[in-house]
Amino acid sequence: MSLDAKRVAFLTAKARAIRREIITMVYRANSGHVGGSLSATDLLVALYHEVMRHDPRHPGWPDRDRFVLSKGHCTPVLYATLADAGYFPREDLATFRRVGSHLQGHPYQPKTPGVDASTGTLGLGLSTACGMALAARLRGAPHYTYVLCGDGEQQEGQIWEAAMFAHKYRLDHLIAFTDRNRLQTDGGTEDVMPLDPLVDKWRAFGWQSWEIDGHDFEAIIDAINAATSSSSGRPTMIVANTIKGRGVSFMENVASWHGTPPNEHEHALALEELA
Repeated sequence: MSLDAKRVAFLTAKARAIRREIITMVYRANSGHVGGSLSATDLLVALYHEVMRHDPRHPGWPDRDRFVLSKGHCTPVLYATLADAGYFPREDLATFRRVGSHLQGHPYQPKTPGVDASTGTLGLGLSTACGMALAARLRGAPHYTYVLCGDGEQQEGQIWEAAMFAHKYRLDHLIAFTDRNRLQTDGGTEDVMPLDPLVDKWRAFGWQSWEIDGHDFEAIIDAINAATSSSSGRPTMIVANTIKGRGVSFMENVASWHGTPPNEHEHALALEELA
């Protein structure tokens, strides 16, 4: 079912607000990963505000859908989304990466409300999600496990071991996204270690896989609906084409904004563009 214009406008406004929070969090901490957080914002907004079954009042609700941030360095987008959804006060975002804060540079499941898995070592998040999805299958639980992977981390063998595992055990309640912004720390993904044809690779590993515009809310929701209504018995990988640094003109498609915090002038310019 497609979204109506009013709902698209709501999600668009949420994404803009969360992008502002991302910029300010990284600026205040003078540390963090802004580019990949901005590229993934629309995906997380769609999941938390339109798709996933979850309850901020009860973060440990057994029947909730799970979310795993496999690209664990991009916590600014996760924390801003969780705060917006009501898992903890928005004021906590000001403590990002501070000593003693529950909002550390990588997700820490025991300490942060709404975080379902501790991640950070690239390539391992998908394996974690596979284990969670298999556990749900064994318990007869109906919930879905969603996971967001970076494209750069798919240069690691661990991802493809997880891909084989998910196909073997027919984890059809596992839905993954690739944040396909085509940039990583060292430059373009296709220069460092080419991934294309990425959709065909996932299909070859037994997954149902589609390619979408990762900044189009209707496309995101339609792809998830296709995955949840499928009777193929296969896991799903949605390759979402995105723009690193999305929403801030001088950050877009610039590899150096992978892990560089904005200075005071850049922070002000970014917020002005996102106003």
